[in-house]
Amino acid sequence: MKRLFANFKAGAAIMEEAFLHFIWKFQHFRTPALTTDDGQELIIFHPGLRNTDAGPDFLNARIKIGEITWNGHVEIHVTASDWSRHSHQFDKAYNNVILHVVWENNVTASRADGNIIPTLVLKDLLLPHLYLNYKKLLEPGDEILCRNFIRNVKPITIINMADRAVAGRLQERAESMLRELFLAQNDWEEVAWRFLCRSFGFRTNADAFFDLGKSLPFKIIKKECQNPSTIEALLYGQAGFLDDAPVDEYQALLKKEYDFKYRKYGLEKRLHRHRWKFLRLRPANFPTIRISQLSAVIGAQPTLFSFFTEYENSGDLKKAFYVQPSQYWTEHYQFGEKTSHRLGGLGKSSIDNILINTCGPIALCLGNTQG
Repeated sequence: MKRLFANFKAGAAIMEEAFLHFIWKFQHFRTPALTTDDGQELIIFHPGLRNTDAGPDFLNARIKIGEITWNGHVEIHVTASDWSRHSHQFDKAYNNVILHVVWENNVTASRADGNIIPTLVLKDLLLPHLYLNYKKLLEPGDEILCRNFIRNVKPITIINMADRAVAGRLQERAESMLRELFLAQNDWEEVAWRFLCRSFGFRTNADAFFDLGKSLPFKIIKKECQNPSTIEALLYGQAGFLDDAPVDEYQALLKKEYDFKYRKYGLEKRLHRHRWKFLRLRPANFPTIRISQLSAVIGAQPTLFSFFTEYENSGDLKKAFYVQPSQYWTEHYQFGEKTSHRLGGLGKSSIDNILINTCGPIALCLGNTQG
């Protein structure tokens, strides 16, 4: 530890990116009169949300540089040259990076469009004891310090804590639905559609699926619900998976159908391909597969809001989700890429997850609005 302390500011060799993530997340650095590398005043309103999947390290941060307030992503590296070493300058997923946070600023980083990214250098903003404490915390201990105390907690206390956590989560989701209901001009069907889409993204692609739902009005889905291939074309097209040249006949057919419907309905604001995350996901959880499953479900159930609020029992709800995607998506996990084993519809746990995160908040949101 003494050697570590002595070498703290010697260079980037001993520094770890995980430590810099920790420092940025909790803002554990000296903050008076922060400036970027080019001398502009920097104010951090929100550091963003930690991203453990592909893409920038922190999403949806809010900062002010000079006189301009920015909303976007933050990328963190030990040395600024890691930006180009990781080829971020060619990756569209990094086009919304508004701040590059580094330990050592040895080169200038720029986005794919050529614009230089403002940089915050942490090397002179940290106290050595922070890194020492961080390393000490990572040292394996003999046991979890509080594990013996759990025996003294009454079961009813644990149950009550779990109940409060569930109620809080449901209330939080219901409040977000109320905000979306206002934006959708009190269209319950539209809100149910958007949050169903969000649920199909599960944790990794929830935001992208939510934006997909917002980009494709449900009234269009209802008009086309009798045509499964059209529903798929609209969803894959708005998701950005039909932007490139088709790799097989099926993708070409969807692209042709989507191009026609895109003009017919005057669609816009489709997502970019880089919004979707595949890293560390099993093929069955790829967003391409989830979109095919969503298409199958929505094609069989075009009246969402009444379906989610007027069901007799949960069994009826679950049956509607036990549907098979189109034949193509039982054999492929991406366009033009076949799978070695057959893919199917949603599993039981996935259906439970979707219903919990869709039906429960809708019921609570409806109850809140109607007293």
